[in-house]
Amino acid sequence: MTTNILFCGYSFHTNGYHSQHKSGYPSYLFRLQTEGHCEVIVKGRKVNLEKGDLLLIKPGDHYELLVKDGQISGDYHLVCDGTWLDDWWSRSTKQEISRIDLDEKLLALWRHIMMEKRRPASIENEELTGYLLRALCLTLERTVQETVTTINHPYSVTRMMRYIEEHATSNFKVEEVALHAGLSVSRSVHLFKNSIGKTMMEYALEIRMSAAIERMKYSSMTLEQIADECGFGAYSYFHRVFKKKYGVAPGEYRRRE
Repeated sequence: MTTNILFCGYSFHTNGYHSQHKSGYPSYLFRLQTEGHCEVIVKGRKVNLEKGDLLLIKPGDHYELLVKDGQISGDYHLVCDGTWLDDWWSRSTKQEISRIDLDEKLLALWRHIMMEKRRPASIENEELTGYLLRALCLTLERTVQETVTTINHPYSVTRMMRYIEEHATSNFKVEEVALHAGLSVSRSVHLFKNSIGKTMMEYALEIRMSAAIERMKYSSMTLEQIADECGFGAYSYFHRVFKKKYGVAPGEYRRRE
């Protein structure tokens, strides 16, 4: 299945801007508001977009964009088409507008596509840009899904999980996790345990263990180095918790593998 990136870039407007496709936008459009605000009309509905709003448009949708004089509006945008996009779009319902976190990894992926598209046509790697586009689509889809609150899994818990996953191999504090989720420490601790069934540190320990096993299998690092790099600190602690979980010492586990 094919993908085709027609345009990928970043726009910043300060003196007004207006574009319209009343007869239908010709391709898929992804637009992520990162600064300021603007107005859009999608399928006849007027909406004010603010920082963190993601707009997804499919071919044929009525679309207008208006940045008024004196307004500031900055956004990442990407125009694309192809059979892979058709299949991806049809697999699940896509909301026209969703509020998401401006995650740096997501923005870095978007910028990577921009950089590849700036290369001269003679050296552009279309296979690479195709895979980057697929990765962006799937990342956007997961990010949107994670903003949906369920009874047992509020969005704030997802934010805490992602923070722990990113910082598990370093020394983080529960207070930092709570601050990231915009909650008090007591509320975040209670909510996380009720939703996930384990404490933040127990969740972090699972991630550290997974990272340690990966290094034990696929690197030549010493066990002491692995313990330090994966956030365990002293090897004695790593040895104790590893043996408790797997029933064997790290060295024996490594020899078996």
